[in-house]
Amino acid sequence: MNKKNYPKRFKLPVSLFFSILALGVILNCQLAIASVNTTQQSTPIEGVVTDNKGETLIGVNVVAEGTTIGTITGIDGVFRINVRPGTRLVFSYIGFETLVVEARENMQVIMEESSTMIQEVEVVAYGAQKKVTVTGAISSVKEEELTRTPISTVANVLAGQLTGLTSIQYSGEPGADAAQIFVRGKATWENASPLIQIDGVERSMNEIDPNEIESITVLKDASATAVFGVRGANGVVLITTKRGREGKARISFSSSASALVPTKMVDQVSSYDYAVFHNQMNKNDGTEPLFDEVVLQKFRDNSDPIRFPNTIWPNYILKSATLQSQHNLNITGGTDKVRYFISAGAYTQGGLFNEFNLPYKLSYQYRRFNYRSNLDIDVTKLTTLSFNVSGNVNNSDKPRTSQGASGMIKSMYYATPFSSPGIVDGKLVHTATDYHDVTLPFTGGTGMAYYGNGFSQTSNNALNADLILDQDLEFITKGLSLRLKGSYNSSFIVYKDGVGGSVATYTPVLQEDGSILYRKYGENSDVRYSFSSGKARDWYTEASLNYARSFGDHSFSGLLLYNQSKEYYPREYSDIPRGYVGLVGRLTYDWRNRYLAEFNMGYNGSENFAPDKRFGAFPAGSIGWIMSEERFFSPLKSVINFLKLRASFGLVGNDKIGGSRFMYTSDPYAVNLSSLPNRNDGWGYSFGIENGTVSLGARELAKNNPDVTWEKAFKQNYGFDLYLLKERLSTTVEYFKEHRTNILLQDGTAPSMLGFSTPYSNLGIVDSWGWELSLKYNDHIDRKFHYWGGVNLSYNQNEIIERKEAPQNNPYQYQKGHRIGARSQYVFWRFYDENAPELYEKTFNRPFPTHPNVLEDGDAVYVDLDGNRVIDANDASRDYGYTDDPQYMIGVNCGFSWKNLEVSTQWTGAWNVSRMISDVFRQPFYSTASTTQGGLLAYHLHNTWTPENPSQNAEYPRATWANSTNNYATSTLYEKNAKYLRLKTVQVAYNFNFPRMEKIGLSTFQVALSGYNLWTITPYIWGDPETRASNAPSYPLSKTYSLSLKLGF
Repeated sequence: MNKKNYPKRFKLPVSLFFSILALGVILNCQLAIASVNTTQQSTPIEGVVTDNKGETLIGVNVVAEGTTIGTITGIDGVFRINVRPGTRLVFSYIGFETLVVEARENMQVIMEESSTMIQEVEVVAYGAQKKVTVTGAISSVKEEELTRTPISTVANVLAGQLTGLTSIQYSGEPGADAAQIFVRGKATWENASPLIQIDGVERSMNEIDPNEIESITVLKDASATAVFGVRGANGVVLITTKRGREGKARISFSSSASALVPTKMVDQVSSYDYAVFHNQMNKNDGTEPLFDEVVLQKFRDNSDPIRFPNTIWPNYILKSATLQSQHNLNITGGTDKVRYFISAGAYTQGGLFNEFNLPYKLSYQYRRFNYRSNLDIDVTKLTTLSFNVSGNVNNSDKPRTSQGASGMIKSMYYATPFSSPGIVDGKLVHTATDYHDVTLPFTGGTGMAYYGNGFSQTSNNALNADLILDQDLEFITKGLSLRLKGSYNSSFIVYKDGVGGSVATYTPVLQEDGSILYRKYGENSDVRYSFSSGKARDWYTEASLNYARSFGDHSFSGLLLYNQSKEYYPREYSDIPRGYVGLVGRLTYDWRNRYLAEFNMGYNGSENFAPDKRFGAFPAGSIGWIMSEERFFSPLKSVINFLKLRASFGLVGNDKIGGSRFMYTSDPYAVNLSSLPNRNDGWGYSFGIENGTVSLGARELAKNNPDVTWEKAFKQNYGFDLYLLKERLSTTVEYFKEHRTNILLQDGTAPSMLGFSTPYSNLGIVDSWGWELSLKYNDHIDRKFHYWGGVNLSYNQNEIIERKEAPQNNPYQYQKGHRIGARSQYVFWRFYDENAPELYEKTFNRPFPTHPNVLEDGDAVYVDLDGNRVIDANDASRDYGYTDDPQYMIGVNCGFSWKNLEVSTQWTGAWNVSRMISDVFRQPFYSTASTTQGGLLAYHLHNTWTPENPSQNAEYPRATWANSTNNYATSTLYEKNAKYLRLKTVQVAYNFNFPRMEKIGLSTFQVALSGYNLWTITPYIWGDPETRASNAPSYPLSKTYSLSLKLGF
């Protein structure tokens, strides 16, 4: 009964960061004094340092090996150092390999660019920066990490690859299996999803072909996201697609075929076990059993499988496997004037539900065709025109049900195993309770709820286009450039429904000769077709001035950008477009690639709010210090190759705050109401006693609030980047804090006698914090053997500071003071036995409380938290347990290549996460139609307290209907640990290399075996740990086994 849900704070003092900075300054001064004392006995050595292209390098560190004597190169690349000839000099510079040369007169030193960390360029908001100069909190992943195994959407493989990214895949439904992602957890109880941009424009990431992606970058702190203003509080995910490069055309083709198998299915019991457990439950309640010995024998020996079937519905309805395929062909190349990237891809995924030979498609299926063309044209030496066209056509088929996939899954779990044998000789057979010889007490529901209900088809045609002009303005001043961009997105959706299509059902009738005939109910009906459509359209424009220039030791860059967007046909008030407008500014500075500073400002406006509340400024700043470039650090350079400290602060916003769209307008009224007043409704008026004419009335529908505005989040981030062992090992550590205010809510502290709901107001406050750790190692033993590994570990926590809840009697009942999503639940102590009252009094030093029912052995005992000796609503607490969102996420990536063989794996894990089981997962024989004739899952059979197995470690209390209010109440007993460690992806690839490949122009020939979601280690037994075991159960997640072919020409 440990209290797990109190958020535990730990603070990293800001003074610690600045103390390190001050220490560096002191060390610099001390080393400068020491250098004066030692160099007086040496000879001046002079030289110049250049790169391999002959360009002089400014700010190169030159240090006498094993000493603190050093200097740096000047603006002309020249250095002067007082050492004796023959002294070994160490030359180090960011972006170049460290070089050791013996001192001599008139030295000419040539440094080679580093091929590892320093050359990496990170995509940032509205541009790109060298990784070493980035001062914000970002993480990124490249294309090769995304395409090692065929997937429907890239969101499903991001978990564990990027620090700070939480990924939860709730469903495996074809076309709707994308994982939900959050950046640094949830900091609001409203929309916490990050902003997704593809090539700088807000677009969906779930329908892009992974083979089109060059990189994915996650922006996490205020410095990185402030320029997005009202859209940046939840983090930003930037997806950059591939572009052409100068050179001859290169053709790449990939194809894969996959088998999909459910990761973990929910087990149902047999008819015999169902009946025995049902009888036992009646016995527990002192009532007569319903299933007599004759029926039990029928179930036991399966001698009458039509009238007394034993149908395990998940096995009957779901296929053991389904198929997936993915194909892509892309061409890239270009000249010095024109560069191109062209891609076409096709993806199909089958469903797990059987169709049973109906005349229309009944199973789930998803098909998608993607296309992309990215073109860059150098119109002149100073002008580049880029044109991007992309899109997809996708089609999904599914059974037509009122509750979607979760309704189908739920009806399967609600079904009894003896309700139907399924399809017999082309007939849908239902059992009955009116057999003349042996009688079933009831039949319950079948798992065939989707059979004969029709179908749904959805077709979506999406088109995206970008036109970009990059103009170098060096004729005005060096380093100045202009960018103009216009983007257009549209989609057209067609919905086709086959309504009806019901089928006749049959019940078996036993004849005297032992044969079975069937009694028919109803008739087959034709499918009635209906058609509807929808559309979406938006455009985006931006104009920006960029400036980047160095003046000696000083480097500056600046950005001034204006952007505007308009969305047509939004979901709410679809006839009124939604608009955004913003002004962005950014200024960066670095001195000798050593001291870094950046300032960002976003000034944005959203039409969601009143004119005087529409615009706001969002400033942010960051600083960085590359400590490894200091002279005092030189003795450590052989081990610690690079060390950068950084910190950022800033304000960002979130305009997706919930509520309705126009909460700032005047209060809405319903008019022309003609009903006369009654106890429940009626707003018309009747004048006179004998006047039958009703005068039309009006009423106020709601109270609006003209002061509603966006959420605001003040963010802090402290981190360092460390490279060791000749840059083979890299480490990044982050600590972050956020103070989120202005979260939208309805004030529950207001009295209910007002007569209307209180208006939405920006009154909520949430604090969040956490840390992130990334370790990567990359090395080779010789040219034939290369190996790598990495660990990403993230922790996030939050606490609701203000929620404006209705008054409660105890602090533990409030959401305030707890993590977002903390559950209100009773605290389960143990199962009742004769020693429970005495043991309770000794444990809690208070009398044993009265429960909702008179307790019997095996019933659930709860803790009386408020001490009033009664278990009631005041004992439901939010102090205990975890939430659906994990506090810890881990990813482990490792692999090796030897000669032509390559092996790679990705593991993901999560802990401090739980699932609350409910519905049929909690209560035996439960369904929405009945609490006594629903389904029974195998968990109850094997994990329920019984007199024969009175274990205090049982997962379920004594099975009962009479005490169900007590035993199946929402409590910590049913909050189950959902931690897991999962083998997310594994690939074994072989790259063929035979003599005739060059003759036919074949540069790549790879065959690979790969898997996805292959193995999961978890204590959670109620299905997959990422899915829901509730009244909205999830479509099963899938393991994927794939065979892939990649060809390059």
